[in-house]
Amino acid sequence: MTRPASARAARLDQVCAAAVEVARAGITEVGPDDVGDHLQVVAEGDRLVTHYFECRLAGYRGWRWAVTVTRVPRSRTVTICETVLLPGPDALLAPGWLPWQERLKPGDLGPGDLLLTPSDDERLQPGYLLSDDPAVEETVWELGLGRPRVMSREGRIETAQRWYDGDHGPSAPISASAPAAARCGTCGFYLPLAGRLRQCFGVCGNFYAPDDGRVVSADHGCGAHSETLVEADTAVDEMPTVYDDSAVEPMAVSRAAGSVESGEPAEPYGHS
Repeated sequence: MTRPASARAARLDQVCAAAVEVARAGITEVGPDDVGDHLQVVAEGDRLVTHYFECRLAGYRGWRWAVTVTRVPRSRTVTICETVLLPGPDALLAPGWLPWQERLKPGDLGPGDLLLTPSDDERLQPGYLLSDDPAVEETVWELGLGRPRVMSREGRIETAQRWYDGDHGPSAPISASAPAAARCGTCGFYLPLAGRLRQCFGVCGNFYAPDDGRVVSADHGCGAHSETLVEADTAVDEMPTVYDDSAVEPMAVSRAAGSVESGEPAEPYGHS
């Protein structure tokens, strides 16, 4: 069975493949020193090939000049179709462009910055819709009107997973190094959240804890647990002072010149 021409691999045209210098001369955007060695030739179609040359432009390491040439049937004159600078397999490329919504990271928002929320954000839903969170329903009922939008179930699940996997979940270094029983859910400084998130999360209220004022998981932990009690100091009996006279060595001391023995009379001073 004969395959169609579009499915067959293009045959390398030998006349176009041999036109290396013709292709090199087609690179007119730069000087001759910026075009390096001939790297390869690739068949693109019938009598259509592309020559690749090394690029020596500063800042374009790994890039290649690509010059596509062709010829008409039965002619040995090769003409240039296009010349372009393309990245090679080892070229240093800029990262792919991402929309600003996908480039944002926690902490990027600074004073005075405004973060626009899309109207179709799947993390939110209109406030007048019934929610599966009793705390949201209670707030709407008490106020008589709710917030324009509240967190959707998908938004809460995404938030809970992010918190649980972050620095305030059970796998955080400070939690892993804390005693096994020192878990936030059993700590007196643990303030549970409202709604369904109450089952897993709360806020730390211990001034001395590293997570003070932050949302922590119930199985997070640290060394400032409320039940880490200070043991009472044990009184130490004061021992009496003991003098060891057996270690005293008697020493003979000679009198210094001009000294007076205790039994000798005192010298007269010339007055009464």
